Amino acid sequence: MKDSKERYLNSVNLNSETEFPYLVLDVCNGRALPRNPGFQVMHWHEDLQFIYVLDGAIEVKTLEQSFYAEKGEGIFLNKSVVHRVRQIGSCHYNSFLFPAEFLGFYAGSPARRFVDSVTENDQISVYLFRRETDWCREILSVLKRLSELERNKTDFYVYEVLTALCSLWLILRKNIALPHEKPKSAVSIRMGKVLRFIEEHYPEDITLEDLADSANISKSECTRCFKTCLNTTPYKYLMEFRLLKAAQFLRDTEEPVGRIAAETGFHQISHFGKCFKEKTGCSPRQYREMERKK
Repeated sequence: MKDSKERYLNSVNLNSETEFPYLVLDVCNGRALPRNPGFQVMHWHEDLQFIYVLDGAIEVKTLEQSFYAEKGEGIFLNKSVVHRVRQIGSCHYNSFLFPAEFLGFYAGSPARRFVDSVTENDQISVYLFRRETDWCREILSVLKRLSELERNKTDFYVYEVLTALCSLWLILRKNIALPHEKPKSAVSIRMGKVLRFIEEHYPEDITLEDLADSANISKSECTRCFKTCLNTTPYKYLMEFRLLKAAQFLRDTEEPVGRIAAETGFHQISHFGKCFKEKTGCSPRQYREMERKK
């Protein structure tokens, strides 16, 4: 159960093992298709991500900044960026995830440098597309087209998606400036260490002192970092992390509920069941049954 692919921070593309590892999440008022546990926790993934807001508004929060996009606007998230997407009220958006390899054409292609120059630059994390500029409107037009392709798939769907993604990337690459890399902020570095510690030790009895020691900071500074970056407390984040892991194990394994509770840091199965139901609206067993019916 502790396979590296199951680690929280690396949110694996559900289609990563298929011949076309392109994933589109249709998220409407808190419900996502394909279905996911829906916990509001920070994560990262190896894929590139574009988001198009169909209705309402969203907030994309990284460890250092927040970005807001409204209906008809879009957002780009570079790979490996720790982030969370939060809906603001009633909202509907599409999230497009795909590997950078889609854009390189073939192994050894000189086009690869136009991909790597963005994906390997730590200073390019998130980009917001508003309607004020011509090239952003071009980007938004392509994102709208990708949303339409999901609703009206043709026999040429795969090829249409690939050509649209390459067109999207070409517009982006032509119009963004490539910033020089600079050191990460102290808060970002500290939070990275603490999140990694939680990822590796979440089944254990973790104290605030343990979290602070993992980043060589005081307990008050640790609490401040969580408030500044994630707008939550260390305890609440740890609980949501454990519940997310428990949901993954309920979905992907045949382990008994009691063992899953113990292996995700809950000493009492009754406490685990109460917390899980508060977060998902159903018991662990009900959640497992729903997932098996999919």
